[in-house]
Amino acid sequence: MRVLFVNRSSFLSFKGGDTTQLLMTAKELHKLGVEVSIYQSGDSIDDTKFDLIHFFNITRPATILAILQKTKLPFVVSTIYADYSFYKVIQPWNKMGMLIRLFGSDGVEYFKSVAKHLLNKERLDYRPFFWKGQRTCIQAILKKASYLLPNSESEYQRLKANFPIAKDYVVIPNGVDTTKFAHSSSIKRQSGQLICAAMIEPRKNQLNLIRSIKNSDYSLFIVGEPAPNHRAYYEQCKAEAGDNVTFVGRLNYDELITYYLESEIHVMPSWFETTGLASLESAFLGCKVVVSPMGDTRDYFEDMVTYCEPGSVESIRSAIDLAHSKAIDERLKDKVVSTFNWENTARITASVYERILAKK
Repeated sequence: MRVLFVNRSSFLSFKGGDTTQLLMTAKELHKLGVEVSIYQSGDSIDDTKFDLIHFFNITRPATILAILQKTKLPFVVSTIYADYSFYKVIQPWNKMGMLIRLFGSDGVEYFKSVAKHLLNKERLDYRPFFWKGQRTCIQAILKKASYLLPNSESEYQRLKANFPIAKDYVVIPNGVDTTKFAHSSSIKRQSGQLICAAMIEPRKNQLNLIRSIKNSDYSLFIVGEPAPNHRAYYEQCKAEAGDNVTFVGRLNYDELITYYLESEIHVMPSWFETTGLASLESAFLGCKVVVSPMGDTRDYFEDMVTYCEPGSVESIRSAIDLAHSKAIDERLKDKVVSTFNWENTARITASVYERILAKK
């Protein structure tokens, strides 16, 4: 079986959760005997070399449609469909908040794609995108796809509510590389040590997290770098951080594992998460977990973590205090081992490919 993977053109230069999902799925599929090639912008596509195409990110429809102009191969889409309407709440009168109010999430994604093209950050090779727009292009993809592969049932229902098109779908859970994130008995866990591993940006909500532990006995390590276009937010976080907050920067996996193993609680009070890979990773390595219920987190974490309301500093602090007072819930680690791992992701993905090729 030969599959072509296609993602946004910047998926390696600006790495996100979709980058991890693509690369780890490809790695594990290879172990199952699936030949995976990763498309590079500008490559020609020979239909005789592939059995199907696997796209990532329905919110980059121009990338997908540019390829579909050149091929008749069947295809699936890992939708990774986020909702940025929360900007109406957290930044109601700034640029992003106003754009969401005026044009909705689809309109904002359209303007972002055009801006990235003009700034040479991501290519737009499908010219009709400029006049058709985001929503029309997504609808065209949904009609043609053989299967949709959301990361949760919640994600699919959000997509279906915005684009009411009946389509075959299979939930493909995100996961943890259980071979890379290894435990170590030589590293001692520190009571009261918190970690938040994420790109520093308003969506991840580090500022309210910093405010929630001000003048407390907790220590917080913020792991990650400021997101592009959010340098001002990063500077505000640093300005409000007390002596109990340390900005670590971006870490490689080995360094990150050490922080996971040392910390008692991983806190991710995001305004929106499709999964929360860092929360899964930290849980696998023995951290207690605090997350917000915004997005699809309940599909993954159910009643095995402590939830907080991202807009309330008091709620975030209360959730941290509650997690600190409780014993760790081992069920979440067991769920990662049994379900939320890339081997399982690859097995389910390969089974979808087989269904499509059996019909073909």
